[in-house]
Amino acid sequence: MLDRKEMFRIDIDNLTMDETIDVITKSVDNQQPIMQIVVNAGKLVNMQDDKELLESIQNADLVNADGMAVVWASKLLGKPLKERVSGVDLFVKLVERASKRNESVYLLGASEEVVSKVADKFISLYGESIIGGYRNGYFTEENELSIVNDIVSSKANYLFVAISSPKKEIFLSKYKEQLSSVGFTMGVGGSFDVVSGKVKRAPLWVQNCGMEWFYRFLQEPKRMWKRSFVTNGKFIFLVIKEKFKKQ
Repeated sequence: MLDRKEMFRIDIDNLTMDETIDVITKSVDNQQPIMQIVVNAGKLVNMQDDKELLESIQNADLVNADGMAVVWASKLLGKPLKERVSGVDLFVKLVERASKRNESVYLLGASEEVVSKVADKFISLYGESIIGGYRNGYFTEENELSIVNDIVSSKANYLFVAISSPKKEIFLSKYKEQLSSVGFTMGVGGSFDVVSGKVKRAPLWVQNCGMEWFYRFLQEPKRMWKRSFVTNGKFIFLVIKEKFKKQ
């Protein structure tokens, strides 16, 4: 039975990175498919007004806190989470683990240039068998079923979806049953951009002090300014509201 902390209208699993990987591995081995979603401050804010996003997260089998702000908030609320489980780090670790277990992954999302670079990088590290298939993230609703069928046909053990929120969460939740033959499905946001080298990852000390969002803003100010400042301000208000909700 997983230790779950209820906050912001969802349950967040209180797991370390290693514990999360162990849960995923056991589920894949036992053929019990898992749909996992990571949440950060921005996603917690957006889901308050986006019913479909909220229901998609509530429908997930595993929810991890990706962001130091969420971990800090959990402590302030008296429901402390053990640690941050970074989506991009979990993604990379699972691909490495899959290679050791002779498993394969399917990559869905980002531009054709980026996703092909990610596939090529993993092939160079682990061999061609690591990639069950890949596709860019530019498609319409009419294309979704054919993409789902391609994923299932690939017989990949893991599906990683690098599409912006809330589209990836809604996609994974919508096709959860059809994708049940895939052992593990996960939304990984901008992880493909990081792995491909398009976006530079913040140094570890910046990540640990909770300033990775600002490092990302400096690289893409036009794209990230609203998420970095407006949304973070709303998250502070959300935490205060949650703190005094039951008092």
